[in-house]
Amino acid sequence: MGRRYGDDVLAGDWRRRKVIPEVDAEPELVVEDADSGFCGAVVGFESGAVVLADRHGRRRNFPLLPAAFLLDGRPVTLRRPTRAAVPAARRRTASGSIAVDGVSARVARASRIWVEGVHDAALVERIWGDDLRIEGVVVEPLDGVDALDAQVREFGPRPDRRLGVLVDHLVPGSKESRIVARVTSPYVLVTGHPYVDVWQAVKPAALGIAAWPVVPPGQPWKEGVCAALGVAEPADLWRRILSRVNTFADVETPLINAMERLIDFVTEPL
Repeated sequence: MGRRYGDDVLAGDWRRRKVIPEVDAEPELVVEDADSGFCGAVVGFESGAVVLADRHGRRRNFPLLPAAFLLDGRPVTLRRPTRAAVPAARRRTASGSIAVDGVSARVARASRIWVEGVHDAALVERIWGDDLRIEGVVVEPLDGVDALDAQVREFGPRPDRRLGVLVDHLVPGSKESRIVARVTSPYVLVTGHPYVDVWQAVKPAALGIAAWPVVPPGQPWKEGVCAALGVAEPADLWRRILSRVNTFADVETPLINAMERLIDFVTEPL
């Protein structure tokens, strides 16, 4: 027998396995089945096999076996493409901001946001509660704003202890506008909305009504609205209103703008 392998039988490439490249079987990729010579473009997959269609439209299925196909005359192993995972849509809070998952509520700041009453506080919590907890901002309800000037002085606002105040019916010439004018501290921001009551800041469409009823002057507004809508008690109507508010889209823009300004003000870096 001749010296087929030369002097060193371990030398050379004869023992090395040829590496067959793997190729994603993307749509329209043209390959040839190495055994049958059928040539076609990838058009899909069926039962774990790749489907090739030739230029006459004829289709055949071929198992995805190692080195079973030729690409540009060279053996390849086709593989089914792995689709990149579609990233989950980022969850948003009721206020429309991007939710921060896995983060505990921040320790409360010295700064505060005041609102006129418990209904205002509940509505703010409904929409901005997640944001406020992340920022460490406490919302406190007042019993109206008649004594706002004295309450602000007692609070003692300063650069690291800011105060934001949300006021109902803050329009030129109103009683509320005159009260607010007496608050002059640079560390206090008072904003508001034009509605008689925070109820009215909820869009009528959220409640399934065309518009808020018009209540004649001199009549208590909440009681007048209840009478017009056929609800016996304001507490019953309020529960219905609050249950229909799910996101910022259910309230009017002036309330949204006012609250966003207050949150920005009391969380402003020192």
